[in-house]
Amino acid sequence: MKTLLTLLATLFLAIAVVDSAVWAAEPVNVNTATAEEIAANLKGIGLSKAKLIVAYREANGSFLHVDELVNVKGIGIKTVDQNRDMIRLGNEGDSAEE
Repeated sequence: MKTLLTLLATLFLAIAVVDSAVWAAEPVNVNTATAEEIAANLKGIGLSKAKLIVAYREANGSFLHVDELVNVKGIGIKTVDQNRDMIRLGNEGDSAEE
């Protein structure tokens, strides 16, 4: 019984930590953010894809619309859609939908 309680307590703490990490993500301005910031805050985008986003931005200029992210190799519309509310393009407070 003691083992079961320990297991349940551990599981509860693990879920709490994961849940807080999910809510820790902040909106990201993909026109100014570093690859590390992009990777840390957008779902489904690791450091390698984030570096491709930064390289694309440096080669082609700022993103004018969120859907332009699909031009980056490895970034599809599904990834863009699941992050749409977290992507910023311009001034603070500007959402990707504007």
